[in-house]
Amino acid sequence: MTNDEFAHRCIHETLSGVREGLSRFSGPSRVAIIYALKPGDHLSIIDPQNLLRGYELKLSSFYNVVNSFFCEGDECKTGKLYENIQPQNDPQLDGIICQGGNSATFFYQMWFTDHHPNLCSILPTKYWLRHAILRLSHDLQNGPALYTGISGEFLREYASHAIRECLADIALDVFGLDLSPYISPILETILGVSRTNEEGHRPFGILTFINPREMTRVRFLSRFAGPDLPQLGNYKHVRKLLQSVEKSGNSLISDGTSILGVAHPPSDCFDLSAEYLGRQGFLSVAGELICSFRDGRYSSSTFKAKLFEVEEALLDFNFSSDQNHDIFCIVAALVREAEDCAFGCSIVVDLAPEPEILAGQSLETPIDLRDPKNLDLAIALAKVDGALHIKADLKLYGFACLLDGLRVPEEDRARGARYNSALRFTAHHPESIIIVVSSDTAVSVFLQGRVLYKNFPCELYADCQIAGIPLSSWLKSE
Repeated sequence: MTNDEFAHRCIHETLSGVREGLSRFSGPSRVAIIYALKPGDHLSIIDPQNLLRGYELKLSSFYNVVNSFFCEGDECKTGKLYENIQPQNDPQLDGIICQGGNSATFFYQMWFTDHHPNLCSILPTKYWLRHAILRLSHDLQNGPALYTGISGEFLREYASHAIRECLADIALDVFGLDLSPYISPILETILGVSRTNEEGHRPFGILTFINPREMTRVRFLSRFAGPDLPQLGNYKHVRKLLQSVEKSGNSLISDGTSILGVAHPPSDCFDLSAEYLGRQGFLSVAGELICSFRDGRYSSSTFKAKLFEVEEALLDFNFSSDQNHDIFCIVAALVREAEDCAFGCSIVVDLAPEPEILAGQSLETPIDLRDPKNLDLAIALAKVDGALHIKADLKLYGFACLLDGLRVPEEDRARGARYNSALRFTAHHPESIIIVVSSDTAVSVFLQGRVLYKNFPCELYADCQIAGIPLSSWLKSE
């Protein structure tokens, strides 16, 4: 195996690992890399899912492809070891997260991935890409004889590590605290408690970790005493104690080892807070949201649909911007409540000049959903099996509606009745938009017998090219 063949094998396995890991962490994610192995090499690109298509002009300007390679000034001075990574300037592409570096063993690499609209924070993703740079430099330094092939597998499961590195750096850079040894056990505790039921119920409440050196600044409402303080490793005990702070705005306070009491933490110290909201929760550091967690895994999602697809679908209809805005706000309110309360529902927005008559419970007098009280009623009715029927006049005409339709090729047997019924109905009623919220809070938008995707369908990231192509050729092939 030549050096170039080995390098491309490493790139391929690393890229596959990053892509699959980020897809688990953030939802379906594309990943691309622009790189040069050695000084003087032409820049090459691997972009198997066309993540960077549409950015050709910016990339051409940024990299100035008439040159044989790109690297900014003194930043190209390499160190002697693979871990001496010199950061590289970010191309600043809208909707893309980038991270680049240069080392003694890998002259230039810039990684790219999707910036999903519902991320809690881009920081863990940037740490993920930064570690990919480090792993590639390490593998190239070891060479084929010592190559273990572990980098791709490690990057597939990098979520907790990315969060740990992110939190440790915030603690050190902002507060001057070296908390690296303590963060991993805390992250394990957060997930352990999230999986622990109490009388059949998932946890609610806030668990806050404060550096022991700053504990004297905490004004406890109630501080526990005695030698047998509740230990973090006892998830069942911590879960029981969380009941004391449910929906109170207060927190259980921990020093990273024990539960010390109940307080409202001070705002100007380093604190790591896990807010439990039943099946899911959110992790913040010093008031900054970092990530979420659900079903024993960390995630980047806010679990709040942005509904860009609804906005774009409404533009296809001949309505005023004010009417589009009102329709969107009504749909968003219904979806938000379904997400917060974790119930499934379907919403039919019937925009035909002569609206359909749906089988279900019709209303004698349609109710205007611009009235907040009526909207609250619609939210309650959405919990009943069947769909809400909303027309272009912003009124609710029925609930518990059945969505009829003939079978369509795009049906997915792995999805539920709401999903496939929406596909069938919109295929035969092209002037209807259907929004389906599943009980796990996933949101799908349907129009004309298809699901609307903001980014790309999942099947587009099944394979990954191994060899790169010259960036200059890629730019000309748009």
